[in-house]
Amino acid sequence: MSTYMAKANEVEKKWYIIDAAGKPLGRVAAAAATILRGKHRPEFTPNTDCGEYVIIINAKDAVLTGNKLLQKKWYRHTGYIGHLKEVSYKELMADRPEKAMELAISGMMPHNTLGRKSLKKLKVYAGAEHEHEAQKPVMWTGRI
Repeated sequence: MSTYMAKANEVEKKWYIIDAAGKPLGRVAAAAATILRGKHRPEFTPNTDCGEYVIIINAKDAVLTGNKLLQKKWYRHTGYIGHLKEVSYKELMADRPEKAMELAISGMMPHNTLGRKSLKKLKVYAGAEHEHEAQKPVMWTGRI
């Protein structure tokens, strides 16, 4: 008996919705990363894009536990000497909650071409409305 290796064109892609309202940001990000990567499927193959599309709604209502809201910071560099910018997660969640969710999920994905391709299947919205009704997404019922 040989091992089954999934091929990217044979895998049927579905769309899932995850509601982040009142849930910890990291738990939502971990669930989304698992779906994007395809690890929830029995035919998961590490070197193939087996993942599915994920829509995260209510990102502005995701919570950070403990003192992370005040102590955790997001750093980025402009490319110029001495231009390291830092933003606290309190400001980031108030101004750009989608970016905070994307940063958490991208840190959980592989840092190669497969990970970058999988991240393109992620759609994050601050509110409850999204524009993907035509794809007939279903609510994610797995663990968060």
